[in-house]
Amino acid sequence: MMGTGFFHSVLSTMPGCFKAIAPILLLLAAGAKADITLPSGGSGGASPRVVVPTSSRAITPSRNPQASRVLYPWKTYVTSTIFWIGEKPTKNNPTPNCMSSWDTQWSIHFGGYDDPEPENRIANFTTGEFRPKNFIPKLNTFYVALPYNDVINHQVHKPEASKVIPWFSHVNPQPGESVCKGKWIQIYYSNRSCYAQWEDCGPWVTDDYEYVFGSKPPKTKQNGSAGIDVSPAIRDYMGLRSGEKVHWRFVDASQVPYGPWKKFGSSPAPETNADLDAERKYLEYLRKLRDEQYLKKPLSEI
Repeated sequence: MMGTGFFHSVLSTMPGCFKAIAPILLLLAAGAKADITLPSGGSGGASPRVVVPTSSRAITPSRNPQASRVLYPWKTYVTSTIFWIGEKPTKNNPTPNCMSSWDTQWSIHFGGYDDPEPENRIANFTTGEFRPKNFIPKLNTFYVALPYNDVINHQVHKPEASKVIPWFSHVNPQPGESVCKGKWIQIYYSNRSCYAQWEDCGPWVTDDYEYVFGSKPPKTKQNGSAGIDVSPAIRDYMGLRSGEKVHWRFVDASQVPYGPWKKFGSSPAPETNADLDAERKYLEYLRKLRDEQYLKKPLSEI
């Protein structure tokens, strides 16, 4: 792993307008190793993988906003399947997706049909656009479904919800108000990471809290024991095919970096100040350099 010496050498050549972010870069150098290691097994040979949790205990967010960030355990090697807003029912998937478990007008609020066909989509890493071609989405195109619903209806939570959801007491919701809808997750596959929001329930079941918040594997046996549905935008960004295995974990909103997953929807727009935007881009460039150097390290040095 690169140390702070590397960042000092980079900072010495940095334009003056970027010196203000030097402490941030040094923190990156000191903490970059914390979230990645190399577990054995899986596809991709010796490619970097996510941390394999040593404990499956739920981690409860602190009520103190100044406290250390919450790190939730990874769910590793989970079978993923592709789903999309507006998907019509089929023999293998009898549930239509014009509405979600939490939004009876999901397609309308999204702005239309999230066409999964590659020829009908934009997948542009330069502009950050991962969307259907024929309209601008009103909601985040990076969305997932997980097999748990925390509410029975708009007035009542499930009896176990307050006990099994780590952030439930932190949110302190009104009766029947979902604390799962919109929750951010991080997904890792084939040396690439992205972020998405939990917007529907499935695949197949909506009561599997022992998997979603605990340490058990998905209880469904259908579609290779699928444990997460991902949107076409996630598929295109990750180069993922339905049925392949991913790693995922919950993250707090404060841990989600700016990216294509914040391009559309109600997420705050990035800073428009030219100097701040330049600093952000330079910071992302340095992160990329750090990661490239990390990939060159032999296992004995990680």
